[in-house]
Amino acid sequence: MASLANPADADARALVTPEGVDLRVRLAAVSERGIALIIDLVIIVGSLLALTIFVMSVFVGDGSGSVAAIIWLLGFFVLRNFYFTYFEAGRRAATPGKRLMGLRVVARDGAALTVDAVVARNAMRELELYLPVIFLFSRGTDIEAWIILSGIVWCGIFVLFPMFNRDRLRAGDLIAGTWVLKAPKQTLLPDLAEDRPAVADTAFAFTTAQLDAYGVKELQVLESVLRQADAAAMEAVAEQIRIKIAWTKRPDESDQEFLSAYYASLRQRLEQRLLFGKRKRDKHDRT
Repeated sequence: MASLANPADADARALVTPEGVDLRVRLAAVSERGIALIIDLVIIVGSLLALTIFVMSVFVGDGSGSVAAIIWLLGFFVLRNFYFTYFEAGRRAATPGKRLMGLRVVARDGAALTVDAVVARNAMRELELYLPVIFLFSRGTDIEAWIILSGIVWCGIFVLFPMFNRDRLRAGDLIAGTWVLKAPKQTLLPDLAEDRPAVADTAFAFTTAQLDAYGVKELQVLESVLRQADAAAMEAVAEQIRIKIAWTKRPDESDQEFLSAYYASLRQRLEQRLLFGKRKRDKHDRT
């Protein structure tokens, strides 16, 4: 999950989850995204260099030049078309370069990042990155000046696009509905389940059916809400959970106490299920 940002930060944005929780997140800077891209390109070029050395040493010496060419072209095709998609579609939603810079890709609507969105944002990379690079390094003696100028403008539009919109979106981000957010590593925060008063254990007793209404994703959102300690957000989330699990609020029951108790019970329930190999990803998971 992306880190919470200071609402006064100019880079802070509202990320509203499907549960209606407003998480404040921070956009990645253009420089951070640029450095992450350079790291990823170095990895790609280094992988191609290693592949070249391998095929040259194994196949070229015995006269299998065509086999070496096929293997190299296949490796080049995979790296060019699937490197970014493979890593961003994973659990961390970030390439090695983004991970080193503390960045990750998320959906702007607060929902889970889908493979379709990742494929869409990276399909545009052909126009944003590869074609401009090919154009800049190509040579032609019979190309007219206006064609060269048009090519430079074309390259500039896509390469500099993140610098001319408020949310620093690439064309791929605009089409796929994604953001690149700063998700820095944080020191270990206090365990919310251990900070609860002992009296809360006897005041709240949830049934198995009530705890099975939510999964890991909702647990993470609930933890973020409790750490933010925003009264309005806690009231809205507590009301939604009470309706979902058919819980009747007592006259002396505070929203924070209810959410803390439900968080601890839900986490314990999910951990117990995990011991038996059953992981409930979210409220829609019927595993």
